[in-house]
Amino acid sequence: MKVRIHQPSKTAMQSGRAKAQRWQLEYEIETPRRPEPLMGWISSGDTLNQVVLSFDTKEDAIAFAERKGWEYTVQDPPVRRVRPRNYADNFRTDRPRV
Repeated sequence: MKVRIHQPSKTAMQSGRAKAQRWQLEYEIETPRRPEPLMGWISSGDTLNQVVLSFDTKEDAIAFAERKGWEYTVQDPPVRRVRPRNYADNFRTDRPRV
């Protein structure tokens, strides 16, 4: 069984990064998704893609996957670059035009 270990990005509905620090283990999709004939919704025959396990650290998630004997891939989070800005920068007249 293949699983993916990653750190989720913050949702658009939250301004902080409170629950984005935890690591998640998700199952890879085994069967292809296809439209359902009655309603046209996208469905899958595999129900494991709805299961998401949360861990405090990446090492805990890796240890769990190894203990179960699962094949896993780890996606490291992208490096977050914060550009310091001042409130006065909004009113500068010498900034470059885009």
